Amino acid sequence: MDRDKALDLLDTLPVDLQDRLLRALLHGRLLADQETRTLYVAAADGAARPLLAPEASARPAEGLRRVGTSNRQRQRITDVLNARALTAPNVLRRRAAAAALMESAVPPLKAPALRALLDVEKDAPTRASLEAALALHTAADKSATPADLLQAVAALDANGAPTACNALNALADSADPAVAKAAQDALYRQRVAAQWGGFFEMFFFGLSLGSILVLAATGLAITFGVMGVINMAHGEFIMLGAYTAWGVQQMLPGRPGLALLLAVPAALLVSGGMGVLLERTVIRFLYGRPLETLLATFGVSLVLQQAVRSVFSPLNRAVQTPDFMSGVWQITPHFALTCNRVYIMLFCLGVFACIHAAMHRTRLGLEVRAVSQNRPIARCMGVRAARVDALTFGLGSGVAGMAGVALSQVTNVGPNLGQGYIIDSFMVVVFGGVGNLWGTLTGGLALGVANKFLEPVSGAMLSKIIILVCLILFIQKRPRGLFPQKGRAVEA
Repeated sequence: MDRDKALDLLDTLPVDLQDRLLRALLHGRLLADQETRTLYVAAADGAARPLLAPEASARPAEGLRRVGTSNRQRQRITDVLNARALTAPNVLRRRAAAAALMESAVPPLKAPALRALLDVEKDAPTRASLEAALALHTAADKSATPADLLQAVAALDANGAPTACNALNALADSADPAVAKAAQDALYRQRVAAQWGGFFEMFFFGLSLGSILVLAATGLAITFGVMGVINMAHGEFIMLGAYTAWGVQQMLPGRPGLALLLAVPAALLVSGGMGVLLERTVIRFLYGRPLETLLATFGVSLVLQQAVRSVFSPLNRAVQTPDFMSGVWQITPHFALTCNRVYIMLFCLGVFACIHAAMHRTRLGLEVRAVSQNRPIARCMGVRAARVDALTFGLGSGVAGMAGVALSQVTNVGPNLGQGYIIDSFMVVVFGGVGNLWGTLTGGLALGVANKFLEPVSGAMLSKIIILVCLILFIQKRPRGLFPQKGRAVEA
């Protein structure tokens, strides 16, 4: 039977069976056994269960043919499901279904059906979407009165969706002067709102980039501030943290949320352990020789990159984003926040708070600050500087690993992942003040926002050059950064 004719006959089926069938068709999970002419629904585990008896035992999906649909049929199915969701008891489903009505220039529901829904709907956001959908019908109605058109302009202006703006454009050429003036004013307000939305969206992306820079630079600020070591392998510790997130997810297939939560302490241990190993085997023999330390850590970075290529191959790996981090939060019609970046910003603030508390509320933090301010006097007071150096380097490297976990949620994981952030991390540390956590936070967020606002104007590469030149000029005036560290040894 033709699929369009089959869709026309769906009203004769029970409602729950209709929903199950339509959702399986929409998501490409409806399978058919051509011999027995039985329909099955594919499950996430690869098995298939009978459509008419979902509680029955499953069978392998091999040998079953997928029932395909055209774009026009999928749109029709979506419209039917959204129309049914408008009467669902769940208010969130009704809101989503009402908002989906504005995705097409002509809503699938006719004006009388929308008015009937408005008569019984109590939820304000759902009512606003229904009123905007009804306004689309009114705007296209040649027989609508000026009063109805003015009411439609107000509803479309409050909605602000692209289809609403298109309808306002048509009403701006109305023969009625009052309607045309109201539509033109609404379009002006929408343009202003779109400009502000673009500004805040750019600012948000700048903060999210700055959050990643803060995570990447915090560990560097700790090691560079305490030990004076220019660690060129810091980007590889970020890369190791990202690969740790990927590896944990491979060990827990189908549970990306739990894998991501476990990847944070795992990355701290893996990258931190590698940092302690590097300090004990290489760096401890090069203290006081910054050029040799730089060259040695650069060599270590190349070794780590090649080791990852040999073990995991040079191909990029994708880390699955958990459901709770997927999607967007629509604040206004012109401004939305991507969930994964919001969580990264919160994660950055949480890590920063923990590091700040560790530096100011624990004995290790006290010893770290003592060594960074005056190493000889700290050793005279009984502080084991060698132990502090190893733990500090491990802590800084572990924080870099946690930055890699955050990066795995916004980009692919590859052997060169950390190379794009090592220079920016040094810029953040120098700009904020060597060894100062508050300077790292301020510098990272400032550089991230500045970079995002410069990119559309000058391009990605030129924006980095402009920021570097501005940073050089700033360092000429304040050589010790925004928040210089204090202490006799520092000021000497």
